[in-house]
Amino acid sequence: MNLRLNRRNIGFLPVLLSALFFIIALATIPGHFPGGLNSAFVHMDPSRGSAPAPPHGIGSPEAVQENPEPKNEPLSDRLVEYHINVQLDADEHKLHGLQSITWRNPGSQSVQELYFHLYPNAFRSSNTTFNRESGGKLRGQPMTEESYGYMEILKVQYSDGQDLSHTMRYIQPDDGNPEDQTLMRIKLPASVAPGETVTLHMEFTVKLPYVYARMGYAGDFVMAGQWFPKLAVYEPKGRRGHKQDTWNLHQYHGNSEFYADFGTYNVKIDVPASYLVAATGFPVNTVQDDGSRRQYHYYAEDVHDFAWAASPHFIYAEEAYSTSQIPGVKIKLYLDPKHAHLEKRYFTAVKRALSSFSEWYGPYPYSTLSVVVPPEGGNGAGGMEYPTLITAWAAKDEDPGDELERVIVHEIGHQFWYGMVANNEFEEAWLDEGFTTYVEEKVMESEYGLSRSLPILSSYITDPAPLKLNAWEYRSHEVYAENVYTRASLVLRDIEETIGTKKMQQVLRTYFHRWKFDHPSTRDFQQVLQDVTHRRWDAYFKQFVYGGMMIDYAVNGVHTYETELNGTRTYETRIHLERLGGAHRPVEIAVKLTDGAVMRESWGGIEQETVLTLRSEQPAAWVLIDPDFRQILENRRYNNFMKAEIPAQDEVRWPYGISTFIELVMQLFAW
Repeated sequence: MNLRLNRRNIGFLPVLLSALFFIIALATIPGHFPGGLNSAFVHMDPSRGSAPAPPHGIGSPEAVQENPEPKNEPLSDRLVEYHINVQLDADEHKLHGLQSITWRNPGSQSVQELYFHLYPNAFRSSNTTFNRESGGKLRGQPMTEESYGYMEILKVQYSDGQDLSHTMRYIQPDDGNPEDQTLMRIKLPASVAPGETVTLHMEFTVKLPYVYARMGYAGDFVMAGQWFPKLAVYEPKGRRGHKQDTWNLHQYHGNSEFYADFGTYNVKIDVPASYLVAATGFPVNTVQDDGSRRQYHYYAEDVHDFAWAASPHFIYAEEAYSTSQIPGVKIKLYLDPKHAHLEKRYFTAVKRALSSFSEWYGPYPYSTLSVVVPPEGGNGAGGMEYPTLITAWAAKDEDPGDELERVIVHEIGHQFWYGMVANNEFEEAWLDEGFTTYVEEKVMESEYGLSRSLPILSSYITDPAPLKLNAWEYRSHEVYAENVYTRASLVLRDIEETIGTKKMQQVLRTYFHRWKFDHPSTRDFQQVLQDVTHRRWDAYFKQFVYGGMMIDYAVNGVHTYETELNGTRTYETRIHLERLGGAHRPVEIAVKLTDGAVMRESWGGIEQETVLTLRSEQPAAWVLIDPDFRQILENRRYNNFMKAEIPAQDEVRWPYGISTFIELVMQLFAW
């Protein structure tokens, strides 16, 4: 999901104060940046951003995918198999579904009950856990009276026809909220032995909410995400560090997303005849059309979710795309009419993201990738990832800025970090959102010449918290976004700064190949990092991943004294330094003398306090910690600078006045 930290979803005052102090420090450092202050913050290359799109064409969304037969070699363990028939009642905003699900027990213990996520019940009332925690809004999009929805399980049958409906129970393992019905238990008449399978048949109905949080409707547009009874994950001993087999059971929370096993989906979607349908996977039969209704038939394998969108207003276009790393993928674009003129930009963004990620980490293995552009008013469905299907931001602006490319790149990044490397988003959301934010920035830099200022991004971190934390345990939605997206991506940037870009790419490629179509944990990523770099990372992860530390070095005093050495007048400068946060590598100290010369010193940064003593022919004018901004996790740079206390006769006039200071402030916030 795209929930990038910005100035609207953090406390602005702390950032403003930090930034102002930072600029005051910069204003006292004439000539430090050869290209001026702008060179320290943002580089934009219009020539890259306006590059022409590759050739494109229009196809038919009803065309049956070539070679629709299931692969001989499964990419995943395929523990679940769904067969679903669903019908959309567009007037009532309802779904009516029949579902058969077969599950194989991957553990070493027999299982007597199954658990299902009923995500639409998050919208049943204002007292659900999701609405209590979110305040009835997501990404600033509030719920309305039309935003209530629900899921009802009408019938559950065992494979032999036995009715199990009376065994259904709602459970609330996280908070005990009796009004939350997003997790359901079903008792089985017979246990499922290790390696054996069980099949259930279910009938259900869904009342779609007006979309403000991923799923629902907006006018006659429908986004069906997390729309069917979805089996929870049974984790065998050893997976993600578990000491015994266990169900992973969590309610739907205001901050949390999803977690499911890989499997196959065979889905028939019945909609009014005027509707086009975009869906996970590929069509396996021609569309059945009786003049009033249409039935689409989609199949997907080696995925852990299935989503679809429908609208009578979609403008459809498709392009075939292949590279040395991508055998062949059909890019399917479902545009809102307001964005019809932006078709080339969407296709270009998809191709640049797919080719970059496939080259850097590993091939995109699926035959399709669908992009849905919701209508204005449907932004609650936008900026979301599903296997082989993503949603862009809603078509509110006819001429959007680079957020069009950013959201496409971000959600395609999720095809790798979430889609294939499928972490538990309930418990370790940073493993997909942080990774995806990191790789999004890499593509925006390499393909569009757009980069964000790392010092400014780090200054946004005003409430750091552990990255390895249950999503609902962050104390607010803003703190969740600040850490899971921005701080997590900065941690990855900091690791890259430590080991080098090529080695970091090797780390991520190894992590992808080792854990694709599986469910890794934070410790699994740390192990890959250690294997590739041949060093221990325990202290680093303790501080910045399992802990909520940032870097914070401070200058507490700079005193210059006139001395004499061998009959020559010299100066001794004592610099009092303090470490207020974490530490893991040496930090540079710049000392500028009154004659303009700059001395560089290095401090290990491990001690809580230290005093550096320097001798020079001229007195020191000021001291700056980390002048090259290599300490990426430093978020309080206002205490990195201090003017020296020097003899009055040696003082020089500072060259920057109020007009220059105002100019610097304006340059900063233009970003």
